Amino acid sequence: MEHEKILILDFGSQYTQLIARRVRELNIYSEIHPYNNIPKIDGSWKAVILSGSPYSVRDKNAPIPDLKEIKGKLPLLGICFGAQHLVHEFGGEVLPSNTREYGRANLSFIETSSLLMKGVSVGSQVWMSHGDTISMIPKDYNIIASTKDVEVAAYSVDNELTFALQFHPEVYHSKDGHIILKNFLVDICGFSQDWTPSAFVEETISYLREQVGKEKVVLGLSGGVDSTVAAVLLHKAIGDQLHCIFVDNGLLRKGEFDSVLKQYQGMGLNVKGVDAKDRFYKVLSGLSDPEKKRKAIGSMFIDVFDDESQLINDVKWLAQGTIYPDVIESVSVNGGPSQTIKSHHNVGGLPDFMKLQVIEPLNTLFKDEVRRIGKSMNIDKHLLARHPFPGPGLAIRILGEVTKEKVSILQEVDCIFITALRSSNLYNKVWQAGAIFLPVQSVGVMGDERTYENAIALRAVESTDGMTADWVHLPHEFLAKVSNEIINKVKGINRVVYDISSKPPATIEWE
Repeated sequence: MEHEKILILDFGSQYTQLIARRVRELNIYSEIHPYNNIPKIDGSWKAVILSGSPYSVRDKNAPIPDLKEIKGKLPLLGICFGAQHLVHEFGGEVLPSNTREYGRANLSFIETSSLLMKGVSVGSQVWMSHGDTISMIPKDYNIIASTKDVEVAAYSVDNELTFALQFHPEVYHSKDGHIILKNFLVDICGFSQDWTPSAFVEETISYLREQVGKEKVVLGLSGGVDSTVAAVLLHKAIGDQLHCIFVDNGLLRKGEFDSVLKQYQGMGLNVKGVDAKDRFYKVLSGLSDPEKKRKAIGSMFIDVFDDESQLINDVKWLAQGTIYPDVIESVSVNGGPSQTIKSHHNVGGLPDFMKLQVIEPLNTLFKDEVRRIGKSMNIDKHLLARHPFPGPGLAIRILGEVTKEKVSILQEVDCIFITALRSSNLYNKVWQAGAIFLPVQSVGVMGDERTYENAIALRAVESTDGMTADWVHLPHEFLAKVSNEIINKVKGINRVVYDISSKPPATIEWE
């Protein structure tokens, strides 16, 4: 089935993918392409969105798209940098702002006749994030929204279906952002909203069957939401051609290896458990740098899967549960200019010595979308509600060198924390939680004895997609109880702290 689709041009903003996510929440299919590699503008494209960017339109190396086949010909929405570009390049003026316009603001003026602003009230909160501001708009442009400090918060263009916003409608903090996007996509562009989880499943299964044919696929199964949904999709598409491998890298949660293997009993999946703990500990020995640890783990995963795949006759594909945030934080999406934050062990392809081709059925989806896809396939709700867990496992929750002793300590701490969250009915109120082993020792007193032992940081955040996150205000009584239990039961720990930083500027994981 061919879906109506919207083109999102990426200028390097980390929020570009959030635009895509908001669009897909409206059951509209979107594709992200870099500004410097625009696909052929034919009848398949119904509208275009210009994203934000870390660049200023005044920079010498500012990204400049070729819009001659777009502006005035297709409905067009510019966001942040996109809005400033449409001013800067078409006769207006963009200047440095006296103060950085960042954070919450409120609309003080709305042009009520504007189709884009229909249903948005004066006082509505929006989210700003720019160092420049539009000081003068071209003569055929019209202001349709303002804030106290930003006169040109939104505008339209005469005789075109061209609109722009200096704020970000895609972020949670823009309270009526979803209304504005719906106004543009449904009322102005006329999208029919036919792209649903069920449609994604049906079309992905069809695509996988065509792509894989009669060949065999090996999948690295972790027990998490992403790899599980990927496995079920592939199983529905190719059945027993799928071979699942679950690797014990020695960096899993306490008892996870056995519980994960049992978890898939009865699901019809062909799963093999592989004990590779010693191999991973060996390559991690002496490494303290976070990126070196990630790369070592990623390289060893490849070695293990290469070894295991060679035991399966005629395997041609390696499947991975890679999702959008992994791709965004590791490499440019679709070759675009998005800035790299950190590498992920399951992103970036395979080395030349491996004969396997990579297949990633979920790499256009966010975590919440993966859960909706899983729900539509009737995957167990408890499995779908499981917190995200990083591919490198506890290695990136141990700051400094990874040792068996540190892993053992952290497993015990993590088990106490997660078990307590479940027993206190807090687990499902938290998006992701875990414990961090700090490279810090401090003085403590136990009985009459002085101790000099390690510190643990507890981390719990709320989020929808992992792109932004805020710390969870867990009850003090709960934290006190967990801290006391950890210190009393886990030898080597005498201090527990709670991380109250948000993303950004911090990441969810410490490494």
